[in-house]
Amino acid sequence: MDKPHIFITRKLPDEIIDPYRQYFQIEMWPEEEEPVDKATLQSKASKADAVLTMLTEKLDASLFANAGKLKVVANLAVGYDNIDLDAAREHQVTVTNTPDVLTDTTADLTFGLLMATARRIVEGEQYIKNGNWNHWSPLLMAGRDIHHKTIGIVGMGRIGETVAKRTMGFDMNILYHNRSRKPEAEEKFGATYTSFEHLLEASDYVVCLAPLTKETQKMFGKQAFEKMKSDAIFINASRGGLVDEQALYDALEDGQIKAAGLDVFENEPISAEHPLLKLPQVVCLPHIGSASRETRVKMMELALDNIKEVLEGNEPITPVS
Repeated sequence: MDKPHIFITRKLPDEIIDPYRQYFQIEMWPEEEEPVDKATLQSKASKADAVLTMLTEKLDASLFANAGKLKVVANLAVGYDNIDLDAAREHQVTVTNTPDVLTDTTADLTFGLLMATARRIVEGEQYIKNGNWNHWSPLLMAGRDIHHKTIGIVGMGRIGETVAKRTMGFDMNILYHNRSRKPEAEEKFGATYTSFEHLLEASDYVVCLAPLTKETQKMFGKQAFEKMKSDAIFINASRGGLVDEQALYDALEDGQIKAAGLDVFENEPISAEHPLLKLPQVVCLPHIGSASRETRVKMMELALDNIKEVLEGNEPITPVS
């Protein structure tokens, strides 16, 4: 009997893949950095029992309609806005993601981005490398305190709660906005549930960790930035589509807000000519929220284990649909 066929849309390390070859016939896109093109993805998916994919690949209705053997799609991410879930359900394809294993790592990066932006760490490094450090003054590269300030977390899911946990060591006041209240988070972290508008008005640091949905698309636009304090700092470690990037640029350029730290963008990878990259008060990262070696290995293994469970007729470990 032939082994089930899996197509993986990016080259993964052999030491991760090899233990699963006893169960599956595994085919991988040969590039580590260059994403698979749409035509190849559709062609490979049409012959596969399972696809392990990344956020950079779009799995639309036409892919599912032409993938008669496909039983499971394992997304190597927490988010799954790259997958047409309605089409997957229509064609009885299970979709899984990789939550939990990346929570702490992403929270670390989110808070690190906040700290780097507040204390102007990247600017300071560049200041030295450019040969500008030839004097000292009391306000040289002066940033903003983090301790005893107010953080507003938009999206109090697993990662939001874990960021809140990290703020406690800085004695921060925690506001949060979420689709529903989280009494346990309020009790554990002293967080206060509030409206989106009040959070924007009251926070020194606004941290976006909400999922990307039709309702949250570009929720951080011109009106949102106008409500924020003029010395507030905006952090986005969720999805680029939650932000109107032109509105963010204008708010930074006009001094409506102080600075921004961004791990995600509307279109990725972004061009080196992107206007936000020209602003010194913006710290930009290439979507590396969960990018520690340990965590990425756990994510790969969880995605493969989800595929194994489904193809063996069992329930997936972390199903989306």
